[in-house]
Amino acid sequence: MNSQQLLLRRLALGGAILVLLGAVAWVSLRSGPLAPIKITVIQAKEGSLSPSIFGIGTVEARRSWMVGPTAAGRVLSVKVDVGDAVKAGQLLAEMDPVDLDQRLAALDASLARADSAQASSQAQVSDATARRSLAEANSRRNQDLARQQFISPGALDSRLQEQASAEAALQATQANLKGAGQDINRLKAERAALAQQRGNVRLLAPADAVVTSRDFEAGSTVVAGQAVLRLMDPDSLWVKLRVDQGRSSGLMPGLKGVIVLRSKPQALLNGQVARVELLADSVTEERIAQVAFDQTPAGASVGEMAEVTLQLPTTAPALLLPNASIQRQQGQAGVWRLKDKTLDFAPVQLGASSLDGKVQVLQGLSKDDSVVVYSEKALKAGARVQVVEALIQPGDKP
Repeated sequence: MNSQQLLLRRLALGGAILVLLGAVAWVSLRSGPLAPIKITVIQAKEGSLSPSIFGIGTVEARRSWMVGPTAAGRVLSVKVDVGDAVKAGQLLAEMDPVDLDQRLAALDASLARADSAQASSQAQVSDATARRSLAEANSRRNQDLARQQFISPGALDSRLQEQASAEAALQATQANLKGAGQDINRLKAERAALAQQRGNVRLLAPADAVVTSRDFEAGSTVVAGQAVLRLMDPDSLWVKLRVDQGRSSGLMPGLKGVIVLRSKPQALLNGQVARVELLADSVTEERIAQVAFDQTPAGASVGEMAEVTLQLPTTAPALLLPNASIQRQQGQAGVWRLKDKTLDFAPVQLGASSLDGKVQVLQGLSKDDSVVVYSEKALKAGARVQVVEALIQPGDKP
């Protein structure tokens, strides 16, 4: 091999190496670590939002009752079952009265005896009144005779003493009569209290309601205040709604909303906020509100999950951007803005947001500014970027 052939081979090898290096550089600049970052952009446009508040809740009864005894005892009978509709005052269950009936009979006998004692005292008062009247008449006659000196002073003193004794006897019988009356009042009060205790063993419905739970059967022993039956008013159902505190701005009574029950996902039920609780849940960072149905749905179950969307008033016109375009740098909310092919981070002041992913930008941007929505990797100021329609192109593997 001569020198000319050797030179040509070296030149060919060098050219191949240069082509290979160029290919590697081109690949690095197009798809390697030096390639521009693919981004999608959107222009800030002015518009109005219809913000909403969304939350999850459970169906509860506004009015419910736990019916049970006021004293410990044994259940004698239960008259109703779960699902029964009851009327106010209806007998639901009865506790064993034990000795209450016998104690009532004993008090009735004591009252009868007290009535007899009162009648006896009244007769004694009448007798003592008559004796006093006779003593007063005798005393007056003897006083006249004494002034005429027909009787001695000693005889007059005897008559006056008889009058005083009759007066004292009358006062004693009147006191006995008053005491008999007080005994009757005491026994009546004791009987009324015992009758109330006897009435408490009859568990009555406090209002028109439906039985939701039958916790004890006949023969069971329960303590004071323990529920034998649980009732609820089926027309008082509402949703106990929980809303993220960070998204609860504008939550107030009277807001209209739509309720979707888990059992009826296709049915949209109208309702409104009846009450916003003053106490929030500091553990879950949620606010609690009660949302009433405009019309109580048929077949709704207490404890059923529900989704609630509350509609807030439409906002004033402002710049709108997708929520996905909002980024945070060093605790400051902002967006990556593309201007003259240069990328920079623009801090912004945000306003209301809507459930469809839109957010208001109150300050920091101008109309028609190009803002990055999505990027294939984290951005930094001055980074090389390539604007594309979508990060995943048709035919690309996810």
